[in-house]
Amino acid sequence: MCGNSSVLCEFLEALGLDEEPLGMLYTDDKPSSGICPEYQKPITRSAEEQGKVDWEKADESFSCVISKVWLARRKSTAAYFDAEHIGCYGAAYYLGFTSPHLESSARVIAAEERYVESPEVADRLQRALNPPPATARFLVIKPISQFSSNVEPEIVVFFARPETICGLLSLSTFVTNDMDAVKTPSFGPGCASIVMWPMKYLRQRQLKAVIGGLDPSCRKYIKTDEMSFAVPLELFRRMLSRWEESFLKTKYWIPAMKKIAKSKRAWGEDSPSKRSN
Repeated sequence: MCGNSSVLCEFLEALGLDEEPLGMLYTDDKPSSGICPEYQKPITRSAEEQGKVDWEKADESFSCVISKVWLARRKSTAAYFDAEHIGCYGAAYYLGFTSPHLESSARVIAAEERYVESPEVADRLQRALNPPPATARFLVIKPISQFSSNVEPEIVVFFARPETICGLLSLSTFVTNDMDAVKTPSFGPGCASIVMWPMKYLRQRQLKAVIGGLDPSCRKYIKTDEMSFAVPLELFRRMLSRWEESFLKTKYWIPAMKKIAKSKRAWGEDSPSKRSN
């Protein structure tokens, strides 16, 4: 689960986690193996305005980024994306592969999904997001133990249930002395919460964690009661080096660990065979 890192294994055990976190990196190196969406011709705002988009074909090749990440988690491999292999034209914007956002995306968010009250509001919010542009051809998301010693992730993403999330949240405050160390943006899909939002804070040189997985549309691609917790690499390093000084080694964490064990039993995840799936 943790590669050769006993430090990471001990940290995850203290948090009650049986799954190692994922690392996220923009790179020009295509993974030798992994999970990637099918080819999809990039859709631009210009093509949309000129009526040159085959929406039926685009819908046929749709796939959610979080669904690919879910498969990568299950298979302990990489999920990777680029401008021509993204699966979702909304995600192409949030992950920094295209800009500006599509008018169609604003209409879907408002009229179909009804996450905001009107296309005008959706358009305004999407413009305000201004996702950081991709810095390389590929976005790669894979288990952190699969990164080599000379290639490091920019963001580290945990998937966990509330008790473990509360441990990560409190630990974020412990290692930063910042009572606003954790953000929970209320707008954006699941892919934005593990990529766009943490990258925005990182490029603004803010050491912030992001709780995500709260977009109703992405919930079917993660476990019941599960959320995501994304942190910049520097914050992850602080957690690894200082967690033993924190509440995680005190009696105050014991009740949470009991609830974590109860949750594992409830979901049939308390056996080695279940944990490996």
